[in-house]
Amino acid sequence: SCSSSASSSSPSLCCSRPTLHIMHHLMTPVVYNFHKLTLSDGMPGPFAWAMRAGPREKIYFTPGKVKAAIVTCGGLCPGLNDVIRQLVITLEEYGVEDIKGIRYGFKGFFEQEGELRAPMKLDSDVVEMIHLDGGSILGSSRGGSSTSDIVDAVAEMGLDFLFVIGGNGSHAGALAIDNLCKERGVCTSVIGIPKTIDNDILLLDRTFGFQTAVDEAVKAIRSGAIEARSAQNGVGLVRLMGRQSGFIAMHAALASGEVDVCLIPEIPTPLDGPGGVLAHVRRVLKKKQHCVIVVAEGAGQDILDNLGETDASGNPVLQNFAKYVMKEMKEKMADLKCDIKYIDPTYMVRACPTNASDAIYCSILGQNAVHAAFAGLTGSSVGLCNGHYVYLPIAPLISRAREVDPEGRMWERLRLAINQPVYSVCDDETDCPLPLIRP
Repeated sequence: SCSSSASSSSPSLCCSRPTLHIMHHLMTPVVYNFHKLTLSDGMPGPFAWAMRAGPREKIYFTPGKVKAAIVTCGGLCPGLNDVIRQLVITLEEYGVEDIKGIRYGFKGFFEQEGELRAPMKLDSDVVEMIHLDGGSILGSSRGGSSTSDIVDAVAEMGLDFLFVIGGNGSHAGALAIDNLCKERGVCTSVIGIPKTIDNDILLLDRTFGFQTAVDEAVKAIRSGAIEARSAQNGVGLVRLMGRQSGFIAMHAALASGEVDVCLIPEIPTPLDGPGGVLAHVRRVLKKKQHCVIVVAEGAGQDILDNLGETDASGNPVLQNFAKYVMKEMKEKMADLKCDIKYIDPTYMVRACPTNASDAIYCSILGQNAVHAAFAGLTGSSVGLCNGHYVYLPIAPLISRAREVDPEGRMWERLRLAINQPVYSVCDDETDCPLPLIRP
């Protein structure tokens, strides 16, 4: 058993429970390849062991005495309500009765004045239908948190479990909370559930909400394609989410079957010259009389001036490269009189409810997060890795953002599907990388 050394409901064992960094060497493992990643905190070599997620024979807490809290942090994402719902249902299945929802992100721990700020009492009746709606029943926010204040509130509330639903920044916050709880002797199991439609959390096959975001992005691309085909030299220019990683743009472009140009943060995007983006767009228009361009929000930042600003979560404030591409097309391709339709579906993508695949994924993540807490884990997260549901320590997950490999198979599949060249700065077309669309 993965919890063979534990006896249920022992406070002393709770506070000295093994963390995932110790346990991942001891558990019945799922072997999977970390590929070329360099991991820290004692994680072994290029191959590592991961603890299979799921319920354990023995648990560390008496369910009827457990106090649990759930918090959603960062931007909205399809599936937040699905995860909240399944956490509550699974906690009640164990016998937990005291379940609270922290309002509006981490700051809800210490900004609780007024009825709308106080923690929400959660039970199966409250969450029964929330999965049918987008957003988060608890609300969410970025930044504005003090780890010390949060741990003060955790201790005052007497929480045994804290479930943090969020992306890289939120997981960093969860890890800081867990570390400070250990320093202060606060016996709270802190479990992360990875959320980001950008799909940019390291080591995981995917994060919840990503597939729904791709579905919604495809709808926007097809609208752009209709606009483009309906005008002479029509251009549908679609800006999609993806600050550091172009997974949504790549997958949506491939799924739609209507994209001619896909620009993501991981590839160079020079606009000028025979090897640049504008020359390729010109060739597409000459051949098809219309063109569909997808731009991830983080693309082309090396071309624009770096603002040097950050948002409340510490993310760099990005300039709008898609609008810059539109301006350059109007100026440098004026002879073609392009009819450009600009589409940005960002908030439509974020706010919708999940598709069937993500709904199932969210349910499994919620169940396994509760199993992890009862098994005595802390400072860990749950996710799908190489087809297996596993528990992983938070630290390596947030060591950097997961990115599209511009030399990987999926990106090459997209390039082949849309006949996109490797954009480069070259003086002569004969020196530019193939493939190129020829007349």
